[in-house]
Amino acid sequence: MDLEAIRHGKIQELPGADLEDEALTQAYLAQVNLSGANLGGIDLSGANMQSAHLDGANLLGATLIATDLRASLLGANLVRANLKSADLRGSILRGANLMGAALSRVSLAGAFVNGSNFSEANLQGGDLRAADLQGANFQGANLKGANLSDANLNGADLSEANLEEADLRGANLGGANLEGANLLCAELENTNLKGANLENTCLVGTQADLER
Repeated sequence: MDLEAIRHGKIQELPGADLEDEALTQAYLAQVNLSGANLGGIDLSGANMQSAHLDGANLLGATLIATDLRASLLGANLVRANLKSADLRGSILRGANLMGAALSRVSLAGAFVNGSNFSEANLQGGDLRAADLQGANFQGANLKGANLSDANLNGADLSEANLEEADLRGANLGGANLEGANLLCAELENTNLKGANLENTCLVGTQADLER
C-alpha cells in the first residue's frame, strides 16, 4: 500500500482497504472512498476527510483529533475512538457505534446521528446544535456543558447521562428516557419534554424545577 500516495489524495478508491494502525496525520483524504475499510487504531489527526465515504468502516480506537470528518459514516465502528475537537458538522452517522468515544469539544452541529450509540461517550462541551439525534443512545454519556439547542432527541435514551449546564433550549426531548439523568442548571427554555421519562432526574436550577 502506497501510504504517501494515499496521504496526498492521489488514490481516491480504497473500499475495503486494510490500513490498521497506520499513521496518516494531516493527510488529504477529501472525497476518498474508504467504505468498509479496516482503519482500526489508525492515526488520522488533523486529516482532511471532507466528503469522504466511510460507510461501514472499522475505526475502532482510531485517533481522529481535530480531523475534518464532514463525511458519510453510516454504520461505522467508532468504539473508543478519539474524536476530540473533530469537525463532524452535517456528517451522516446514522447507526454508527461511538460507545466510549472521546468527543469533547466535538462539532456535530446539523449532523444526522439518529439511531447511533454514544453510550458512555464523553461529549463534554460539544456542539450538537440542530443535530438529528432521534432514537440515539446516550446512556451514561457525559454531555456536561454541551450545546444541544434545537436538536431532535425524540425517543433518545439519555438515562444516567450527565447534562449538567447543557443548553437544551428549543430541543425536542419528546418520549426521551431521562431516568437518572443529571440536568443540574441545564437550559430548558422552549424544550419539548412531552412524554419524557423524568424518573429520578435531577432538575435542580432548571426552568422545569422552578415550575414544579
